[in-house]
Amino acid sequence: MAELATIARPYAEALFKASTETGADLNSTVAWVEELAAIAADSQLRQLADNPKVSEEQLFDVFTGVAGAAIPDAARNFLRVIIENGRVNALPEVAGQFRGLVNQLAGSSDAVVYSAFPIEPAALTELSASLEKRFGRKLHLTVQPDESLIGGIRVVVGDEVLDTSVKARLEQMKAALTA
Repeated sequence: MAELATIARPYAEALFKASTETGADLNSTVAWVEELAAIAADSQLRQLADNPKVSEEQLFDVFTGVAGAAIPDAARNFLRVIIENGRVNALPEVAGQFRGLVNQLAGSSDAVVYSAFPIEPAALTELSASLEKRFGRKLHLTVQPDESLIGGIRVVVGDEVLDTSVKARLEQMKAALTA
């Protein structure tokens, strides 16, 4: 995936530069980039994009048809550049890198909380506050279920991992007992 990240980086940086220079709302830009990335991640759309019989204009029409009339002109222009350069497969990575640049500017990060059980909204608010204190920055939490954890949570913020799950504790005990 390093190659895909390398391909996506110039697009994400150019979009970020253009968005900041024009004074565009970065949150709305993140929203439409992620929407286009979700469409591009669909396996049927990827097959369509890889089909040499499908023109760039047809592919563009499919994207805009799925996205609806709500996408702004900047999104349409960006999408045309992506399609013309044959980089539809890199669009999800572009969206991730663009969101990372926006977070960096805001001094925040995305965090994924893996939990064996659903987390109540009040508990999530409390967890968010303690994690922001622990990591020293504003976090945008996403909760994903992971029954293999047995209990507890596992938090991933960029390349940092905080694992307080029962599964991790059992693995630590196993390592200690077999050492």
